[in-house]
Amino acid sequence: MSFNEAELHRHCVHILNQRRIKNKIVILCEGGIPQDKGRPSPQSYSRMEQMPDANFYKGCVPKCWKQSLPEFVICGDKRDVLDTYSTLLQWHEQGKDMGYLKSEKLFAIVDLDLQKQRIDDYDFLDTDEIFLDLYDEIRVNVKTVSQHRIWVTGLIYKEAYFMIPELQAVFDHWENALTYDERPLQLEGVYLRMCNDIVDDISIQNSLPIVRDRIRYCTGLDCSNTTQLKDSWQQQFKNSQLPSYEKEKLVFALLRIKQVKNYWHQIKPPSYWTGSIVEFRDQLSLHIADFYSRNYEDAKYHISFLLHNLYVRLSESTRS
Repeated sequence: MSFNEAELHRHCVHILNQRRIKNKIVILCEGGIPQDKGRPSPQSYSRMEQMPDANFYKGCVPKCWKQSLPEFVICGDKRDVLDTYSTLLQWHEQGKDMGYLKSEKLFAIVDLDLQKQRIDDYDFLDTDEIFLDLYDEIRVNVKTVSQHRIWVTGLIYKEAYFMIPELQAVFDHWENALTYDERPLQLEGVYLRMCNDIVDDISIQNSLPIVRDRIRYCTGLDCSNTTQLKDSWQQQFKNSQLPSYEKEKLVFALLRIKQVKNYWHQIKPPSYWTGSIVEFRDQLSLHIADFYSRNYEDAKYHISFLLHNLYVRLSESTRS
């Protein structure tokens, strides 16, 4: 449930009063805000940077970024993030006290998901317009990236970034094999399971025009219905003659349209693990974030590439 007007105002005031954001880039992101007795409090806001969403994004900051790292501030759902961003900029334009925030250092990142979200008083009408301008096939569009202060993920949700093919090596690095469906984790098997489940996915069924736009770079996919989409995807994916880059494009197409969280939650820790499953996922997600933090110059690693682009722009403005 999104903020009401009073909650939004209170949330924005809390952000402006956070000393940790002083002179830093602030990136608003999605994530549940901690509650004390049913509502946010100064104490709960102090825990925001340790919440899983903010923690993952912070872990993706490129290793080359050594000082004045960006601060990630969770704001609730997608609507809340966009409303918080708009409200803070409106306050700046109205001449209100902006506390520790410099308006030119305010950015936001929201999940792509399957629903467009309108944005008021911004250069792009909605989140899909941002997505289509910000990405070129599976990569961030280096020609347009500097025009954006609100980023949309290139994959459907944050969890989709836990499943890209290169992460197989990260999973294999664990002392004992991670498992999926009681077998050693192999991402290709997970992709096939996800694709099979497209047929009964109501969200995809109800969003085929949006799906078609988002994966149109895969010209061999038939988006006329979910059965055709599943069959055409599998036919290409199982083609042993398909070049590796084309196969990668298929995986990214799948991760742009199919909810991933249920599959992520089916990954189980090795037999020696004694902590909770939540602790395991948190630790694994930080290993994944570390992978991205070391791989930031290739535009297919969206989050770390976007952050690196921001770092370069900041460095250039400081020198000029």
